This record gives sequence, C-alpha cells and structure tokens, in this order.
Amino acid sequence: MALKGMSLDIRRGDFVSLLGPSGCGKSTALRLIAGLSHATSGRIAWHGGQGAGDLGVVFQEPTLMPWATVAQNVWLPLRLRGKSYNAVKDDIREALSLVGLENFLNAYPRELSGGMKMRVSIARAIATHPRLILMDEPFAALDEITRHKLNDDLLQLRAKTGATIVFVTHSVFESVFLSNRIVVMAARPGRVIRELTVDAAYPRTDDFRTTPEYARYCSQATEALHAAMGEHA
Repeated sequence: MALKGMSLDIRRGDFVSLLGPSGCGKSTALRLIAGLSHATSGRIAWHGGQGAGDLGVVFQEPTLMPWATVAQNVWLPLRLRGKSYNAVKDDIREALSLVGLENFLNAYPRELSGGMKMRVSIARAIATHPRLILMDEPFAALDEITRHKLNDDLLQLRAKTGATIVFVTHSVFESVFLSNRIVVMAARPGRVIRELTVDAAYPRTDDFRTTPEYARYCSQATEALHAAMGEHA
C-alpha cells in the first residue's frame, strides 16, 4: 500500500511542499492529484469542479521533445486541446516570458542548459493558465546555484500568476524557502505525520536564507523529517 489515511486540504494560493524520505509516497500523491494514477479508495475533490486547463504538471525531468523547438514544446498541451499555433502564439510567448526565455522560441532542447530545459517545462505547464501546478522534484538534478536561482524565479512566477503549487522535494532548505505549508510524510505506508506552517512573508529573497527565522523553520522541518525517517527505519 503506497498511501494510507492521507487527508490533505489545499487552499487557493497555497504553496505546499511534500517533504519526506524516499518511498514515502510523495510522488504517488502527486500522481493521484494529477489523475495519472487512480486511488483504490478515497476521493479527490476540486472546489467548483475541475476544468480541462485547471492543472499543470512539471516532472523530475524536463521531458521535452528533442525534435521540436522551445515554442513547439510549450504549445503541446494547447495543441492537445485542439488549439492551433497561431491561435495561442501569444500565450506561448507569455509563458516563456514568465520564465525568462522569450528570446529562445526557436531554439531546440539540445541548445539549452539543464536549468533552461526545466524553465521550458515550467512554461509548458503554465501555458494553459492552470489553477494548480504540480511539481515533482523539478530541480533535484540541478547544481545548487541553478537550483537557488530557479527557486527565486518560481516564487516570482507564483506571485505573477497567482497559481496554487504542490511541490515534492527531499530538501528541507528548499521546502522552507518556497512554502507557506510543509507536509511531512513517513513511509510504509505513506502517510502525513506532521504539517508545518511557514509564516514568513512573501516575497522572499536570498536574504531570507540568512535570517534566524529561516534557520528556525529549517530546524523544525529537519526535526520532523528525522522523525519521519525514524518511523521508516
């Protein structure tokens, strides 16, 4: 059983991080919300119902089509909804502008760095103007400097779009910097053991990472993660 007794309310505008050891069901929970897997019991309910463009997903790997340009990759979810390129070219350009790649519409994935590829993946996820964005450890494979930069950019993107975000991570430091709520999970079976509220005001900049407040939240999250790992042992 991957998950047991997991109950979670996500409010509009939340940035919720799912934090826990490997195998605790974080990605499974994300896949259930996305409709990519089906629960054997329980249900997922959307306030006001779910529309076709209400959800965007960013996976661990950028999963870009290597034969397609950046613009064509971002067009994909719109194309699957029957939208012609000309009808949505402004939406594509807007999405790329929000991630700082407006000058790379005609580039191919092979011409991009790892961080730029992930930006394209994020642009693709937001091209439909979703209410909810699901992100499954999107920055885990990147170097620390690039990761910090993309964390900063993600918060700016959230401020501009107003999207609700559910973010899977193994990193205490990343979860504290990004989130207003941290859901700590334990494994076998996957379950929520604690929820932490990060009351630090947005916008958050690099300066936040050096404050006693940030250190205090990281200490609390580390303690909760150690408890989760202890239950896993």
